[in-house]
Amino acid sequence: MTVPSSTPPALNNEDTAPEQRTEVEYVLDEQVGFLLRKAQQRHLSLFASHIQPDLTAMQFAALAKLDEVGPCSQNALGRLTAMDVATIKGVVTRLKARGLIEKGPAPDDRRLHLIALTPAGREAVAQALPLARDITQRTLAPLAPEDQATLVDLLRQIT
Repeated sequence: MTVPSSTPPALNNEDTAPEQRTEVEYVLDEQVGFLLRKAQQRHLSLFASHIQPDLTAMQFAALAKLDEVGPCSQNALGRLTAMDVATIKGVVTRLKARGLIEKGPAPDDRRLHLIALTPAGREAVAQALPLARDITQRTLAPLAPEDQATLVDLLRQIT
């Protein structure tokens, strides 16, 4: 009977049989998608630890966008916050249940429902915005000020 080895598999190209080695190395730590994900994880960790309790980054984005643009349809809010249909539906449902937003018919088209901040929603945004600004500064803190501006400009170019 053979006992399975507890030795981990090869961790580098040199330990791999020649026929299994790749000619072009792919180093995950150098890939833009991986780096963006790590940066996002860092930002979300800062967000979760510094924002008001029970407010997710997605919920904050919806509230902040409504504060910025005023009442809009759920579809428009999803597009403006880069959320897919299912995600924005869940965010809106949770914010409505908390009394932070309300849905009502559009004044000029009764078939269209608009989402708007409630007074409690406006208060939540007012409290969260200074915290969100601080979170952005904490996220960018490892960079020199000119590099912070460059990063934001570059991210805008690829989105």
